[in-house]
Amino acid sequence: MSKTATKSTNKALLPERIQNLVSALSEGVFERDHTIRLCLLSALAGESVFLLGPPGIAKSYIAKRLIQAFDQSQYFEYLMTRFSTPEEVFGPLSIQDLKDHGKYVRLTEGYLPKADVVFLDEIWKAGPAILNTLLTVVNEKIFRNGHEISPVPMRLLITASNELPEEDSGLDALYDRMLVRLFVNRIQEKSNFKRLLCEKNPDQDLHIDPALKITSDEYQRWQAQIDHILVPDSVFEKIYQLKSMLEASSGQDESSQADLFYISDRRWKKAVRLLKASAFFNGRNEINPADILLLQECLWHSPDSRNTVTEVMQQFCREVAFDQHHSLTLANEATADITDVADETVSALCYSMDTDIVMRKPKYQCGLKKARRYKVNSSNDLIKFVVLESNPSVSEKEKGDTRWVYVDAGDFEKKIKSGQCEVYGYVNKNPNLCLLRFDVDADNRLMIRDIANRSVPVAVAGISDTDQEAFARWLASAESSIEKLEEAKHLLKLARVGFNGALPHLFAATDLIEMTANSLADAEDSLQRLSIKFDKNAHRISKLIEYFE
Repeated sequence: MSKTATKSTNKALLPERIQNLVSALSEGVFERDHTIRLCLLSALAGESVFLLGPPGIAKSYIAKRLIQAFDQSQYFEYLMTRFSTPEEVFGPLSIQDLKDHGKYVRLTEGYLPKADVVFLDEIWKAGPAILNTLLTVVNEKIFRNGHEISPVPMRLLITASNELPEEDSGLDALYDRMLVRLFVNRIQEKSNFKRLLCEKNPDQDLHIDPALKITSDEYQRWQAQIDHILVPDSVFEKIYQLKSMLEASSGQDESSQADLFYISDRRWKKAVRLLKASAFFNGRNEINPADILLLQECLWHSPDSRNTVTEVMQQFCREVAFDQHHSLTLANEATADITDVADETVSALCYSMDTDIVMRKPKYQCGLKKARRYKVNSSNDLIKFVVLESNPSVSEKEKGDTRWVYVDAGDFEKKIKSGQCEVYGYVNKNPNLCLLRFDVDADNRLMIRDIANRSVPVAVAGISDTDQEAFARWLASAESSIEKLEEAKHLLKLARVGFNGALPHLFAATDLIEMTANSLADAEDSLQRLSIKFDKNAHRISKLIEYFE
């Protein structure tokens, strides 16, 4: 097997080779790295590119660079005008064939039908004769020369203009074939502008390692391999969701939206093949959600639609690409569910005081005669209050969550009559006495104050037979919420693995990759914060029966 064949079939080394090729092609070209990457990917997928931008911003320069990615290849470029003729693009007629055989045959050597990389500037100024022939070339990759049909080796067609085709100009069919559409602006960074002005022409020292160049055999072999890249069902669902987001992205009337976001089935089909090519040259066997970010440059056709596609794609990055929104939705639902259960336990179990009005002042009564008695150390007449919410502790001497307290029944009943009191008692399983503070809230519910002076509801253990059905229902609800939160954590973990598995990505826009990474990090932080509150509630609910024993 040849050295080239071995190199091209080693998928593990292919991304590094493509990255090195991109770096070589981008050397000395400022703020055009992303454009060169997508043009190279388009060439490797056999697709066409449209560059939109003002004159003098290196559109033809980019095309000339791309030809150097291919071994033994030909380049053709032409600046279209309304006076351009087919002879100038497809080759002049052979006078000899016309004289000897009466055939209209073009001499195509050195013209578009023999070129591997083609650049056509000011494409929309060309006449119908050129555009109609070009449409056939792009569609079928063939050129009809007299009675002969010849294959066209064109791997990349780059068209350019400083304007879009006019409406009702009959150019929609050709424009739709320009799968990748890029806006190329003037150099923005001051340092790059200085380098542009002061440094010598980079092409003088440009050297592409011959080992990096793509041979014809490799190119043809890769086309077949790209077609075998898989589109997982999960990725298809995300593509369809992106399609739905685009269609629902504006509050305008349906007719204007239909025009703004008309994307042909052909374009979707070709776009997915571009994603397959991206996966292949990134060394993967299937499309990753990160590849979908490339669609930002495939789905717009006007300035308005470009702005909207950009906004929708940013939302897609933040919420949909790796199920961030779904994970957080599940986590929020789980947290809301466990909070509802916790609130229900408080409502059902919190001890309510009886009141009498004496001398216009309320007097509170406990009625704890039937309450179960407990013993701690030498104290026998103790009642147990179960603390129903998480807390930092109800005593300075006992740090950490307080689950229950024991207090002397008689002392407590006497002191709580005023609606608040301080009594000594025991916290959890600590045998040392601590000063505890109780009060009664506006709904006559008995509360204990924690060290943050927050009122926490309490229940009396053993005052009546525990409602086993209620406890079982609460426990089942808590377990269901725990499962939902664990699913959210699992999905986010899979998302992180999937995203990391797509890095480094050779073709996706850096800002979209960074936006996706940030959204994943934010989702992980949010999930961690939700988990802290969730875990406290879930733990307390799962232990309620034990606390009441």
